Amino acid sequence: MELHAKVADFTLQTDEDKTVSLSTFAGKPVILFFYPRADTPGCTIEACGFRDAFKKLQAAGAVVLGISRDTPKAQAKFRAKFDLPYTLLADVDEKVCNQFGVLKEKNMYGKKVWGIERTTFLIGPDQTLIHVFPKVTPEGHAEEVLARLKEWNKAHK
Repeated sequence: MELHAKVADFTLQTDEDKTVSLSTFAGKPVILFFYPRADTPGCTIEACGFRDAFKKLQAAGAVVLGISRDTPKAQAKFRAKFDLPYTLLADVDEKVCNQFGVLKEKNMYGKKVWGIERTTFLIGPDQTLIHVFPKVTPEGHAEEVLARLKEWNKAHK
């Protein structure tokens, strides 16, 4: 996916079993963070980081969306357990994971498996790609995204 290219619209189920599209958030920057699996250690650190920075991200005008291959039910449990204030999307059929190219071969306990490589996309209010954070380290990631968003806001005021 090219920087400054238009991001194709997509529609997924949320943790509340509603349907939401990227275009729903037109006019606001969207932080779309892909994580491997709900309620696993790294994903929990990352998701809670976005929870803790949520008010600052909101103040910067952004919408936060977490996305994984988990079911809406699993996403709902994850969201409730950690009191996450933003929507989680269920990409069970991997359509959006494929659209964003985040499925990679990974090594799990010596076995090769396909899974989500932790990646965050910052999408502009006009649905163009502003920034990609590949191979994310969960600790401190939300603050890194916030800093990039503030930089972008300053340049586009």
